Amino acid sequence: MEQFFKALESGNNVVNTFIWTTLGLVLLLATGLLTTIITKVFQVTHIGLWWKNTIGSMFKKEVIAHEKDGKAISPFQALCTALAATIGVGNIAGVAAAIVIGGPGAVFWMWIAAFLGMMTNYSENVLGLYYRRRNENGEWSGGAMYYLRDGLGAKKGCKQIGKVLAVLFSIFTLLASFGIGAMGQVNKIVVNIESAFNIPALANITLYEGVSLYSLIIGLVLVALAAAITLGGLKRVAAFAEKVVPFMVVLFIAGSLVIVGINYKNIFPAFGAIFKTAFSPMAAVGGATGAAIKTCMVQGFKRGVFSNEAGLGSSVMVHSNSNVKEPVKQGMWGIFEVFADTMIVCTLTALVVLTSGVYDLSTGLTVGGMSDATLVAAAFDSVFSFGGIGSKFVAIAILLFAFTTVLGWNHYGTKAWEYLFGVKSVNVYKVIHLVMILFGALLTSSLAWDISDTFNGLMMIPNLIGVIVLSGLVAKITKNYLDRQKGLDVKPMLNIFEDDK
Repeated sequence: MEQFFKALESGNNVVNTFIWTTLGLVLLLATGLLTTIITKVFQVTHIGLWWKNTIGSMFKKEVIAHEKDGKAISPFQALCTALAATIGVGNIAGVAAAIVIGGPGAVFWMWIAAFLGMMTNYSENVLGLYYRRRNENGEWSGGAMYYLRDGLGAKKGCKQIGKVLAVLFSIFTLLASFGIGAMGQVNKIVVNIESAFNIPALANITLYEGVSLYSLIIGLVLVALAAAITLGGLKRVAAFAEKVVPFMVVLFIAGSLVIVGINYKNIFPAFGAIFKTAFSPMAAVGGATGAAIKTCMVQGFKRGVFSNEAGLGSSVMVHSNSNVKEPVKQGMWGIFEVFADTMIVCTLTALVVLTSGVYDLSTGLTVGGMSDATLVAAAFDSVFSFGGIGSKFVAIAILLFAFTTVLGWNHYGTKAWEYLFGVKSVNVYKVIHLVMILFGALLTSSLAWDISDTFNGLMMIPNLIGVIVLSGLVAKITKNYLDRQKGLDVKPMLNIFEDDK
């Protein structure tokens, strides 16, 4: 078993390095910059519009009301399900890992990735709604595979390229749903529960190096819970997400604000370290200055994408199930999704780590040599120290964050499977996904994380190619919506199939 994992790690490192140090990062930055420019910096120039149409519309019936026919979900349910998939381990352990490996400056590059990623995610969702269609069960199906095939594929000489990229994206989505959507999340759940709620009688029974009977039991419990929800379909996942996601986000933000508030004197030094080390990394990052800056940037972008998923083309698969008809309206929820995930939750996590004293801002080293997996828990324990309540809170937060991520990604994988093999066999995928959840409980921490990064990168590449090629259409649909908001008499651009009728 150990030799298998070593071979897997070696092969994964080769692919991971290629994607995240060359091709993937260039495409990610180029797409975010391009979509920001062609929409005239929409995330800033129309901040009032997208704020009003997202968080500002939370109490409107058309936003929160459930569909009676069961074939679509509300915009709020779509957001919660998408946030369930995005707000996960990346927002806690992922931020800590970025800081430990790349230094505080990695947070700055996470912000840059998020700022540009707002418009990448917006574009994905606009294209997702514009190219979505009903499947044979009458449910909406949308995603990068459809705008690659029907959008990019409609370009002169690109029919076969579009089809191939659509298939590749679907395959990579399946793999990513096993990585970021199962193994990576579950692995962090296990590590934190074992640390916060230690049961020696189970933890001391070793199955093989680094994995105990306790790990196996936690994995089996998670499999049972996931099966009870995911086998009920998107409606059950969405119903669970809309109840759990708002609660867990508010609770985590409240706890983080208490810690940062108590350590308010360290807020300015923390921000200073973020900006300073973004371009002049600490010695702890290692290597020459150029290599250290590259490490800092790569960690920021990798963990940013892992966290908010802008560029993966993932969340569009649930946003496309919304009962909203306007692509731009649903696209604005995509902007808010990235904003909430990275600019709010990830930033607070970073401040918790950098202000609490568990990370030395002068040396770039963790106090007591703590790992990224337990750094945030230690930060919470520094304030909520009674009975280790802080680390227990973080373990529960990671459990809820990560478990809802697993549920959201189950839907993404289901849609990818549906595209490749049809609607009738999707339960086969769901069973495989449950097996991968268990597998995640039995992997070593670093390997599960690295595999997730690799699958993210593979999934990202065909999606970003599609978004770049169709960016002109995104600009056109955006202008069409804004013109109609101004009262101009222009034909709405809602869906390519309806538009052609």
